Amino acid sequence: MFSGKSLNLYQDPTAWHNQFRNQVTMQIDEELFKPLYSSGKGTPNPSIRVLISMMVLKEAEGMSDEKLFENCRFNMLIRSALGLINADDSIPTESTYYLFRKNVNEYTKEGNENLFDTVFASITKKQCLEFNVSGKRIRMDSKLLGSNIAWLSRYELVHETLRLFYRAVKNTGEISGEIEEKLDELLKFKGNKVVYTSTSDELKTKLQELGELIYKIFPLFCSSKSTHYTILERVFHEQFSIDEKKLVITRNKEEISAKSVQSPHDTDCHFRNKDGNKVKGYSFNATESCDDQGLNLIGDVNMKEVTASDVEFLPEGVEKVEKVFLDKTENIHADGAYHSPDNQVFCTEKEINLYLHAIQGAKSRYQLDLLENGELTVLDTKTRAFLEVTRIRGKNNEQKWRIKTDKGYRYFTQKEIDTSKVRKKIEETPVEVLQKRNNVEATIFQLGYHYPNAKSRYRGLIKHQMPCLRQAGGLICDVCG
Repeated sequence: MFSGKSLNLYQDPTAWHNQFRNQVTMQIDEELFKPLYSSGKGTPNPSIRVLISMMVLKEAEGMSDEKLFENCRFNMLIRSALGLINADDSIPTESTYYLFRKNVNEYTKEGNENLFDTVFASITKKQCLEFNVSGKRIRMDSKLLGSNIAWLSRYELVHETLRLFYRAVKNTGEISGEIEEKLDELLKFKGNKVVYTSTSDELKTKLQELGELIYKIFPLFCSSKSTHYTILERVFHEQFSIDEKKLVITRNKEEISAKSVQSPHDTDCHFRNKDGNKVKGYSFNATESCDDQGLNLIGDVNMKEVTASDVEFLPEGVEKVEKVFLDKTENIHADGAYHSPDNQVFCTEKEINLYLHAIQGAKSRYQLDLLENGELTVLDTKTRAFLEVTRIRGKNNEQKWRIKTDKGYRYFTQKEIDTSKVRKKIEETPVEVLQKRNNVEATIFQLGYHYPNAKSRYRGLIKHQMPCLRQAGGLICDVCG
């Protein structure tokens, strides 16, 4: 029904909806999702391509589910992007959409491959072949992302965990008498209200009461394998201990790990305080090509618990993108958080140049250079004088070097020599090479754009991996456009 300029714009092959349909929707390999519909599970009625593309657009545009379905029904550009060219082409129903997402989630939970990871790697591989994306040079960066949970105090965490468990078993008849009365009394108010109306000492007493009550409940459900019981048991052992007299003791805060349960609604997320930025959630890492010429694509988006260090992402990111990009990785651009001795060894063994902006820790006063004959030269950067060095053997026959200072002796190990070598390499790296990393920050910004205050709409590690990968698919299309 279009004509004139409207028709030309709609049919423009470079228009985003046509690019998305050709580069994402039509490139989805539906065969990859065959395991979800085997062994008597039935066959899918709607197109899997449409379902996945809907999920990509939802994340890329930051739409709610309601807005997504409205656009899929009535927005002609969205429908074109999904391959629904005719006005009477139907979209999947809401129940089908949610069931598909649930099936992918459960399939991954069972220990199988993440199908979204696989399908987007497949899409990117095809685009690399079409647009000749080399991937010899890559860059990576990470971002902390909070889970969709309320921030709970220690008391609130135990209170809410027990409340969810009690709600699940209350009508089974397995809890009765004094324990039931005590539970009803302690849980009649929400945890945040108890905290608001209680003093610090009162909360300590009530926390102790909760711990003792939970300990009395355990024998009643020792054979239970329910999710709520498992979470309750885990929270109890993280927050309390049992002494020799079988008495419940509240643990000191210092004893509780950052990997402990932060919320019964999301037991995967961890806690991290990074330079004052406190996050209960996850850390995601983006790895993309940054070749000097031509198109660049995101090769991998990885999600881990927030306690994961950036150094853990580097080897895995390289291994994944080398399966996607056309060429072997030769250069990596990253910030100092990715530096570690192990990563330096990894890059050396794979003959990869690792370009870092900086490395963590204060810069040493001494510049160290290990010569080919095994002799160490030490330059005092303040006095600009070379110091006399003595080679010695430390514990376990470890090779060390020693200099004499005004305050005594200063010792150097191979680790410090390697660190000094890295710092020197960074200082000698041309600015234009270091700047190649900068653009990955734009990718990180885009990935977190629709998550206000760096907090997602999801709970659980797998559910977080799915939207990040879907959004990555949308970014691939944006880059192509």
